[in-house]
Amino acid sequence: MDKFTIDQINNLLLSKHHLSNDSKCDEIVKIAEDLCGLHGTGTIEPYLSLFVRMNNFKIEDLDTELYDKKSLGKIRGMRKTLFIEPKELIPIVHNVIKSQTAKRDKMYLEIREISKNEYKTLSNKIINLVNEKEMSTTELKQSLESQKDIVAVISVMCDEMLIIRGKPLKSWRDRRLYYAPFDKYFPEVNVDKYSESEATKLLIERYIKSYGPVTENDIIWWLGVTKGKVRSALDQLHSTLESIKIENIRHDYLIHPQDIKTLTAMKDSSEPVINVLPNLDPYLMGYKDRERYVDQNRYEHIFDRSGNGTTTILLDGKVVGIWDVYEKPEPQAKVHLFKKIDSNLNELKREVEKMGKFITGKGVSIQFCDKMMPLTKRTMGGFMSPLKECN
Repeated sequence: MDKFTIDQINNLLLSKHHLSNDSKCDEIVKIAEDLCGLHGTGTIEPYLSLFVRMNNFKIEDLDTELYDKKSLGKIRGMRKTLFIEPKELIPIVHNVIKSQTAKRDKMYLEIREISKNEYKTLSNKIINLVNEKEMSTTELKQSLESQKDIVAVISVMCDEMLIIRGKPLKSWRDRRLYYAPFDKYFPEVNVDKYSESEATKLLIERYIKSYGPVTENDIIWWLGVTKGKVRSALDQLHSTLESIKIENIRHDYLIHPQDIKTLTAMKDSSEPVINVLPNLDPYLMGYKDRERYVDQNRYEHIFDRSGNGTTTILLDGKVVGIWDVYEKPEPQAKVHLFKKIDSNLNELKREVEKMGKFITGKGVSIQFCDKMMPLTKRTMGGFMSPLKECN
């Protein structure tokens, strides 16, 4: 079994994830394909994930792909969280998680005291309304004049691919959305194209190509499916995969043979690679076994109790610190480093300043914080403002 160093693996994955200096890409759909989708739970995070992977990204670029070209769609994805997926991946992802969301949605409607018949009646009315024009939650509530929880109905309809989450009402930061009929948005997409087992196999294969080398635990966690389903798919993919070791890490890793050739031929990077990643970035959230890029002594500063990854600073693929941006009273970026990186400090500052300006539209000052409260000791949602307590 071949063995590689952590640095070799990190160099490979920075390149795969368009985070190394020579792998940045100005094609949004390709980046989304190569990452198996962008995390879409937050409002601004997908934009930030693209900003750090592209040379000339502008906010309207993602909006164009989502709402004009409709090459991407925001759907319920892996681990029942929201993802922005390329159009071709939508039926694959949907059929992997469909059975999970069906159980969740059944319980959700029961808790909200909405019967099957009530849901059917309301969903039909909503379809008729959004067929006329895209409508927001507020507009739908006003038109329906129902005492039932319309938000719950809309959520379940999105999971069932009856409607799709459209553009925000105002800016890219706005959580309020318009909704449209799924079949009008994506008339050529057949959401029932694959069985669950076929979709699972296809998605695992793409995941290993995009995120490999990975462990079996990584696959199970990332997909949010059972060990049995993963092992069934891996049995079918067995002849197309290889196993490798990473030095000083106990796990066996699965990888595509072409990646072994790439690793063998890869030269060490002559320059350090510094990345400033947003909350829930795919590079951070793509794995369950994280020893390769996370110091276990700093784990609670990077992930909260629910496993949400915060805003991180990478040096050559390893997390070396946390950043945060605040717009009031004056635009400011805060930085907490896990160790001194004097030789790369100026480059780090430049990357943080670039991110701060993208978020605020203005230049930001930088404050370095000596201490940081672990995210596991913060209240829910604390990972979104990890350096709030830093003065």
